[in-house]
Amino acid sequence: MDVSDARSLLAVPATEAAPWLLGAVLHRESPEGPVAVRITEVEAYLGEADPGSHAFRGQSARNSTMFGPAGHLYVYFTYGMHYCANVVCGEEGQATGLLLRAGEIVEGKPVARLRRKEPRTDLDLARGPARLAQALGINRELNGADVFTEPLRLELPPEPADAALISRGPRVGVSGEGGGEAYPWRYWLTGEPTVSKYRGGPAGGAPPPRAPPATAKTS
Repeated sequence: MDVSDARSLLAVPATEAAPWLLGAVLHRESPEGPVAVRITEVEAYLGEADPGSHAFRGQSARNSTMFGPAGHLYVYFTYGMHYCANVVCGEEGQATGLLLRAGEIVEGKPVARLRRKEPRTDLDLARGPARLAQALGINRELNGADVFTEPLRLELPPEPADAALISRGPRVGVSGEGGGEAYPWRYWLTGEPTVSKYRGGPAGGAPPPRAPPATAKTS
């Protein structure tokens, strides 16, 4: 797929772009060797319209990448120890994006295992957003990086994931306003063993086993 075409597919709100990232492969080149992950789970955030988003209170030095054009990484540091990576979506200024929650390492497993300090199973290599970023060697230096330009390469599938194969539910760990079943903006490929476990905040609950198609309007 042509890069301009791929970028245009992401230039929509994250809730609409989610099916294009499910099943997409993100490659990362590094001196240690290449690693690639097939994305199986994402979470959508809708900027200043979304109480759960880092951009809810407007633009800052930390979240400025979110307000840029589609197809760049927004990388942030959390809990004083982990990096997480988001793919910016939408038009410039919208601050909408998809958190890369989980995936399957499809290339470079030996490198990913070393970065992850030899996890129990390969299913744990990129199960969870911090683990995924660690396996790919993503840190703050890649904040703002173009996902279609070295050292990254995002390959979108020829077609978006079939809505019948996508499950939806509350976002993980988002409490209070922006959390729970009122915001079913976590999307995952049904039955994928690499998908992370659900942990709700105070407003959360067990996600429904099935849900409406991911392309449905949610905002």
